[in-house]
Amino acid sequence: MTESTTQHRYTAAMADSIEHRWQERWSQDGAFEAPNPTGPLSDGTPAVDLPEKSFIMDMFPYPSGSGLHVGHPLGYIATDVVARHHRMLGRNVLYTMGYDAFGLPAEQYAVQTGTHPRTTTEANIANMRRQLHRLGLSHDPRRSFATTDPEFVRWTQWIFLRLFDSWYDPQAPNADGVTGRARPVSELREELRAGTVDPYALADRQNVTLPAVWAERTAADVPAASDAELEELAASFRLAYISETPVNWSPGLGTVLANEEVTHDGRSEVGNFPVFRRTLRQWNMRITAYADRLLEDLERVDWPESVRAMQRNWIGRSEGAQVTFEVVGLSPAPVETPTFDVFTTRVDTLFGATFCVLAPEHALLADVEALPAAWPEGTDAAWTGGAATPREAVAAYRERAAAADEADRTAEDREKTGVFTGLWATNPMDGRTLPVFTADYVLTGYGTGAIMAVPAEDERDFAFAERFALPVIRTVRPPEDFEGGAWTGDGEKINSASAELDLDGLDKAEAKARAVEYAEARGFGRARTTYRLRDWLFSRQRYWGEPFPIVYDPADPETPIALPESMLPVDLPEVADFSPRTFDPLDSETEPQTPLSRAEDWVEVELDLGDGVRTYRRETNVMPQWAGSSWYPLRYVDPTNDERLVDPEDEAYWMGPRTPGDVGGVDLYVGGVEHAVLHLLYSRFWHKVLFDRGDVTSREPFHRLFNQGYIQAFAYTDERGVHVPAADVVAGDDGTFTYEGRPVTQEYGKMGKSLKNSVSPDEMYEEYGADTLRVYEMSMGPLDLSRPWETRAVVGSQRFLQRLWRLVVDETTGESVVTDEPASAETLRAVHRTIEGVRRDMDALGFNTAIAKLIELVNHLTKVGASPRAAIEPLVLMTSPFAPHVAEELWSHLGHEESLARAPYPVADPALAAEESVTCVVQVKGKVRYRIEVSPDISDADLEATVLAEPAVQALIGEQTLRKVIVRAPKLVNLVV
Repeated sequence: MTESTTQHRYTAAMADSIEHRWQERWSQDGAFEAPNPTGPLSDGTPAVDLPEKSFIMDMFPYPSGSGLHVGHPLGYIATDVVARHHRMLGRNVLYTMGYDAFGLPAEQYAVQTGTHPRTTTEANIANMRRQLHRLGLSHDPRRSFATTDPEFVRWTQWIFLRLFDSWYDPQAPNADGVTGRARPVSELREELRAGTVDPYALADRQNVTLPAVWAERTAADVPAASDAELEELAASFRLAYISETPVNWSPGLGTVLANEEVTHDGRSEVGNFPVFRRTLRQWNMRITAYADRLLEDLERVDWPESVRAMQRNWIGRSEGAQVTFEVVGLSPAPVETPTFDVFTTRVDTLFGATFCVLAPEHALLADVEALPAAWPEGTDAAWTGGAATPREAVAAYRERAAAADEADRTAEDREKTGVFTGLWATNPMDGRTLPVFTADYVLTGYGTGAIMAVPAEDERDFAFAERFALPVIRTVRPPEDFEGGAWTGDGEKINSASAELDLDGLDKAEAKARAVEYAEARGFGRARTTYRLRDWLFSRQRYWGEPFPIVYDPADPETPIALPESMLPVDLPEVADFSPRTFDPLDSETEPQTPLSRAEDWVEVELDLGDGVRTYRRETNVMPQWAGSSWYPLRYVDPTNDERLVDPEDEAYWMGPRTPGDVGGVDLYVGGVEHAVLHLLYSRFWHKVLFDRGDVTSREPFHRLFNQGYIQAFAYTDERGVHVPAADVVAGDDGTFTYEGRPVTQEYGKMGKSLKNSVSPDEMYEEYGADTLRVYEMSMGPLDLSRPWETRAVVGSQRFLQRLWRLVVDETTGESVVTDEPASAETLRAVHRTIEGVRRDMDALGFNTAIAKLIELVNHLTKVGASPRAAIEPLVLMTSPFAPHVAEELWSHLGHEESLARAPYPVADPALAAEESVTCVVQVKGKVRYRIEVSPDISDADLEATVLAEPAVQALIGEQTLRKVIVRAPKLVNLVV
């Protein structure tokens, strides 16, 4: 056919016209707006009369300057398919998109170019919003925002103040029926004054460092304390607090980095500068107080088990005992015997401890001049690190350890290093004297920063003992075939007896219980539960982040003062230089100087905080990028509220629990598994604090989580190992590849800017249309698996839509070819089986198999050469979540004036959807010997009777004895003869 005779063919040009037209109509009609029960977004319908709700979310995207590639929309298309499907099921669907717009990339670009980060960020958002809109995503635009919007920043700062004003009471019942909840700090002050809270016990339980003035006091002294002392004591327990914290300090960048911003070789992800462990004054969030609830409530959400396992491991609850060791060797000898504590899950193995190890950052080693001035007599030369004295050895080792990354320090295959400190510890179980080493495989941020080493039962301790020729004492009997090394399994206790305690012959559980009881009775240990989870480091020495709503009185610069809610938001000042002060990349002793600290007109501010107008200094750190993404679902719910964080009625409708025991939250949250731990933990923590304080009714922010896979693509490297643009690589007939005439090597990886293998969705829109891209990405494979991108394969999805188009539209005239003639029985059965199968696949997010069923139905209709309305209309409706633009156009060709966005989804007729018959396989002696057509609903008993009545089956049995009949109706009968 010529072009003139196919002018109404579905081509990329026609798709472009259709898609733009329907996107404009959707916008004009507010087609995807979801009404709230109350407030400006309400349509007047009370919550009890609103339809069933469905809250669907994608993980917050960062508005990158390079825009989207075709890998990004995979999850976005999937959530849009769900949203469109749920609307057609009659649900009220909250579906929108915001932008996680603070962060280091925009700031780094500002440093390099002088362009304000807001200018760059807003331009990036505009481009990303255009690309997403062109994809046909059915977002409610009224609910969209960026974390940089002043209205959003205000409530982020408000939540910070909520945390600052809260402490965690482990004994208080909460609305969820369990003990432990956040309470206002004012209530803690009242209870301290009344003597009803023991701050020492509370501090021990929450690993809180009390003010120095309370070091020599007891709980009995608390009620009589001055108001100022009581205020300082209560402030120690705030959920948002300042402390001297071990951090990742990058002098070359001039900022502190989160662990995830540091590479495995101890360098900054941005800039590749060395990173050092330093102790600096920083803001923290006391997430550890919520460790148990974060752990236990994992059982109450519908998440992939792999993600729950990662969170359990990150929280890392361990039950054991804390044991105190006395130390000798410090010079001059202190008046009181110094000690250090270790945490162990196996206090019963103390009899096997042969040395102790302190982290290089441990407080006992902070003053190296207090260490022995000479090596103790008989010190093994291997223990000294080649240094003349313990002081020199420890000082040099501490400096090396400061430059090492935590992951590198704790790597299992890394050779163990360390030096003897010259100190000795007394084993409290049996009185033996043990040498004390310092080694970087012990971290100060985990446990107590000190370990008792039992090399016979710990592989790292065994490797260290081998390296330094230290003794090994077994306290657990290994199996007879054990070949040596550390035995970490269970076994009978051995070598574990003293004059006062005999554990020999006991199993692990009984030995642990008796050892803890003995340690507590003798006063050198006590039962304790510890966690791998550490408090959340919440300070960044940057410009492009949320300012803290905190000021300081110059007369008391150490005490933070919260600003009143009426002074929010605290906006960033305009500055000429966006960069923190940078230093020699190798100078680990430098101190951060933030960009905000140079904005003196902003830093020094006159305020009336209740005592008249006075001069204060603002906090000059900013919050991390995690802040905004830790609460943004609540803003989607009520995005225009200026009076409160979220209206209670709106929150209860969209996120509140629906049944007893339900935790509530977003109905479906889709994103990459790379955010499986930190983002989700931080969000859960903030949400639980808000729940405790009565701000929300939902216990968890995200009820159901789904991790989509990635789109991968070929990438190419030249002879230097440098990636070259994949789009410019030429494939040779002999299977080789070249770039600008030079040979390159093909590899496979996640699509992205770094591998230079990105394909822009704009290219796909132009060449095929958005609907074709949508169908292709949803048909590539199961949503939770990664899949390869192949641009040439996209045409297959276009051909499917073209065949669908021809079933409705005459390519020559543009007229509808659909008839009102009855569909054949065969076609009706095909349609209703497709409806039943597609609905089942949609519920399971099995979009690739749903599309396969739609293609099969299109092929059936094309083959029979008929387009009966009874078949075409449900086909178009089922296709619409995947290809909404062309479906809308075909729906209008079918004579419908209204959009199909909320048209009822097809429902299968059970009688027509049921298979007429299925093939049952009959096996004799495990081999297929006969087949018979039976009803799909046949029972086991009826199937057995039917098969045995078949003459052919009787002939197969013949004179043999039928011993057993195994029936799996309707598809299998196995005869055992």
